[in-house]
Amino acid sequence: MPTTPPPSPQDGVQCLLSRVHGMAPARTAVVHPCDALSLGGAIDALAAGLITPVLVAPRAKLERVAAEAGLNISGCEVIDVAHSHAAAAAAAQLAGKGDVQALMKGSLHTDEYLSAVLAPDVGLRTERRLSHCYVMQTASYPRPFIITDAAINIAPTLLDKADIVRNAIDLAHVLGVAQPKVAILAAVETINPHMPATLDAAALCKMADRGQISGALLDGPLAFDNAVSPEAARVKGITSPVAGQADILVVPDLESGNMLAKQLEYLGGAQSAGIVMGARVPLVLTSRSDSRVTRLASCAIAVLLAERWRLNPP
Repeated sequence: MPTTPPPSPQDGVQCLLSRVHGMAPARTAVVHPCDALSLGGAIDALAAGLITPVLVAPRAKLERVAAEAGLNISGCEVIDVAHSHAAAAAAAQLAGKGDVQALMKGSLHTDEYLSAVLAPDVGLRTERRLSHCYVMQTASYPRPFIITDAAINIAPTLLDKADIVRNAIDLAHVLGVAQPKVAILAAVETINPHMPATLDAAALCKMADRGQISGALLDGPLAFDNAVSPEAARVKGITSPVAGQADILVVPDLESGNMLAKQLEYLGGAQSAGIVMGARVPLVLTSRSDSRVTRLASCAIAVLLAERWRLNPP
């Protein structure tokens, strides 16, 4: 009998773009897009109907970058500021006042971008810790999945991880997964008191049992193979509704998550999108090396989040 070919990574991106087709573009403050890649990403997202960009940057520098890259910004609103730090502060203020629905990182450091978001007078903080989510799809796995946190929390505590899980669950719901399966990753699938990641995984699962984390099925610790391969789980005798079919992979720390995501992207041919959860607006966070497709997919996720949060603010 003929078999159904596995989905290609491009299928996931096209599915994302088709989901937001017909939605109003999200008015988005693009923070200091003063290189060709970040400015080009904003213009591409404008052309795709995903965002209405508000370019927050030194006007002279912005116009020079646009001219050198052959980019037309004549139809974009520009807020002239002195430097990148002022751009981050001004963009965060716009979001705090409700003048924009999302923020998008340009050519400035991530900590500078996020520090402005977390400023106490801006009004973008929630009770949640900020955390990053990679939404990924690869031809070797039958569905898109989320890896978190690979960009913000370097060595998260147990309570940090609880918020990281909650943020990822919220994102999965917006992406259409009603009850995501969450695998708490470690190097092994058994509890080892010498491996703190296994203890955190067990505690997170018990928090879910007690209703402190809701909206998903959690299991862990699970090694990566047990989380994504039904055969590996079977061989190891793991009976679990999560093993082999995870929608969310929660990594022990930033280094392991970043390496996992980059390996999947560069060696596994995965497509990815990046978003920061935990604030009152979606925060598009892409790398300078990210492709045009990644930038568009990240903006599409921001549109979905902005639409959901317009009706149900976080």
